Amino acid sequence: MAIEPVLIGDVAIGPGRPLALVAGPCVIESAEHCFKLADFAREACARLGLGYVFKASFDKANRTSVDGFRGPGLEAGLRILAAVRDKCGVPVLSDIHEPSQATPAGQVLDAIQIPAFLCRQTDLIFAAARTGKAINIKKGQFMAPSQMKQAVEKVYAAGNRRVLLTERGTFFGYGALVNDMTAVAEMRTLAPVIFDATHSCQMPGSQETQTGGRPQFAALLARCGVAAGADAIFLEIHDRPAAAKSDSATMLPLEALEPILRTCAAVRKCLGG
Repeated sequence: MAIEPVLIGDVAIGPGRPLALVAGPCVIESAEHCFKLADFAREACARLGLGYVFKASFDKANRTSVDGFRGPGLEAGLRILAAVRDKCGVPVLSDIHEPSQATPAGQVLDAIQIPAFLCRQTDLIFAAARTGKAINIKKGQFMAPSQMKQAVEKVYAAGNRRVLLTERGTFFGYGALVNDMTAVAEMRTLAPVIFDATHSCQMPGSQETQTGGRPQFAALLARCGVAAGADAIFLEIHDRPAAAKSDSATMLPLEALEPILRTCAAVRKCLGG
């Protein structure tokens, strides 16, 4: 069965559509910070004719350390995300961790994300899918791409056909995330695919209190993901990566964004996308 593009706000992600970008800071640090990054990414995408979806988390529940910054929380975070959509004119995406968060999130967000470690949680997926919003499910690092068919079917069973899958790497023996690009092609038989280039640069076992990473490979991985058939790329960006309150080891500086987008868009054009 041929897959169809999925709309997030006014951005269509899928076959036959321009490459799209999902990007923002890992976690909401302030409203003003989100406005700055959303405006920057929106303008870069506009120059290249690409769709753009803003992403930031209101609560980072999966932290390496108990002292890790988690964000403003559900209510304050959703207010900021609503303001980003209204002020910057872009659709917004964020992740939920509990079924009880689905209804309030669905009242604000254009797309709801299921984190990789929670991609098997049936009640969470059902609750998200029942909002009617687009659902982006990140493939768990422990999951084979073919196993994501069950996650897609859970969204369908809840009466929602608007589902996307995100590839973000697989754990390997030396503590880094290694990407099998055939996963992009395999999952694209199930739903449009987003390739997460910055999380794919993580080295989860490299430090005791925070996740390490190698962001210098994000551009390479992004190009490979698009060449393998990804319909969108996911990048975490920051104006001061070293000072980011979450995922500082893999965050991309703003000046790196447009060159990556330009080359990825060229790759997709070569493939006829």
